[in-house]
Amino acid sequence: MNRSAPHLIALTALGALLACTVAVSVSSWAFPEGYSPARETWSGLPPPMGWVRYDAGWYAHIATQGYSYTPGQQSPVAFFPAYPLVLRGLTSVGLDTFLAGVLFTMVCGVLALVLFTLWARTRADEDTVRNAGLLLALYPFAFFLYGAMYSDAFFLLLIVGAFLLLERGHLLPAVLLAAVATAARPVAPALVLGLLARRLEWKHERGLRWSVTDLLPVLAATGFLLYVFYLWRTFGEPMAFVKVQSAPGWDQMPGWRTWAKVRWFQGFFRGMPVGDFLRLVGHAAFTLGALALVWPTVKRLGWGYGLYSAAIVGLPALSSKDFMGMGRYLLPAFPLFLTLALLLRERPRLRLGVIASSAALMLALAAAFGAAQYVS
Repeated sequence: MNRSAPHLIALTALGALLACTVAVSVSSWAFPEGYSPARETWSGLPPPMGWVRYDAGWYAHIATQGYSYTPGQQSPVAFFPAYPLVLRGLTSVGLDTFLAGVLFTMVCGVLALVLFTLWARTRADEDTVRNAGLLLALYPFAFFLYGAMYSDAFFLLLIVGAFLLLERGHLLPAVLLAAVATAARPVAPALVLGLLARRLEWKHERGLRWSVTDLLPVLAATGFLLYVFYLWRTFGEPMAFVKVQSAPGWDQMPGWRTWAKVRWFQGFFRGMPVGDFLRLVGHAAFTLGALALVWPTVKRLGWGYGLYSAAIVGLPALSSKDFMGMGRYLLPAFPLFLTLALLLRERPRLRLGVIASSAALMLALAAAFGAAQYVS
C-alpha cells in the first residue's frame, strides 16, 4: 500500500521516537553515574528521564524559579522564554517539570515532522516529499525531536507551521506563529528575512502586486524584542543573553576570535581526545554541508527559502567558537532537507545509503546522549 507522505512520516517519527527512547533509556541505565537534573526531584532515574540532560536543568530552573542574571557567570537569561513558559503552564496543572518537558518534546517533534511534509507538498511531488521527510526524521541529530528536554522540537514546529501558513496565504497567523518562535530562539533576523522574502516572492509568482501588508513579517521579531525589553527592565541589560555567553564554561566571547573559529583550529594543535576530535570535525562538516546546500535551495525553492536557510545556518555558525552544537542547530534549516531530497531524486541507491547511515548514527548519538555524553 502506497501511504501518503504525512502518514508515512508520522509512522516513521513514532518508530524513531520509540527506538531513540529505548536507546536513551538503556544507556542511561547502563551508565547511571551520568548527571541528570532530574535527579533533583526523582529518587532513582526512571527510563524516560534519560532524555533530561545538560540544558534541561536551565529550562526547568526558568520554569519553576524564573530568570536571574549575574554578569560574568552562567545565568538562565541565555535561554529564551517561550519553551520554559510552556513548561510552567504544564506544571501548573500537576505535571512534573521534567516529565512535562520530555512529553512536550515528543508531541512537538512528531507534529513538526508531519507539518514539514505538508509544507514540502507545496514545493515538490509526493515521492520527493516522502524522501525529504525521511531525511529529516532520521537525520543524525533528529533525536532531539523525540524526547530531549530542549526547545528544538517546539521551535521547529513553530517555524514550519509559520511557513506552511504563509504558503497557504495566511499571512497574519504565520507572523503570529513566527513571533512566538523568535521568543524561543535568538534567530529573529533569519525568520524576518525569510518570511518577508518568501511573501514577496509568493505574491510575484501569482502576479499579485505588493502592498504595505506584505511588510507584516517584520512583526515576527516581536517575541525577540519583548524578551530584550524584559531583560532591560528587569536587569538593566537588554543584551544579557549575549553577554552571558562569555561566562566561564561557555566561553562564547563575541568578537573576531569566535568568528574566525580560533578555538576550533587551536584544538588540532594542542592535541585532544578522539571523541572531542570527532565532535569538532563532525559538527564543522555538517555546517559546511548545510552551507553547500544553500545555493541549490535558491535555485530549486526560490530566494525566500535560500535566504532563510543561509541566515538560520549562518547566525549560529558565526556565533559559535568551534561549531559545537551545529548539528542540532541545523534542524530549523528545514528547506535544506527538501533540497537534498530533490538532489537525490535520481540517485535511489545513494539516497537509501544516506537515510540508512543517518538512522544508524541517530540511534548511536541518542544512546550517547542517554549516557550523558556531550554530543551537541
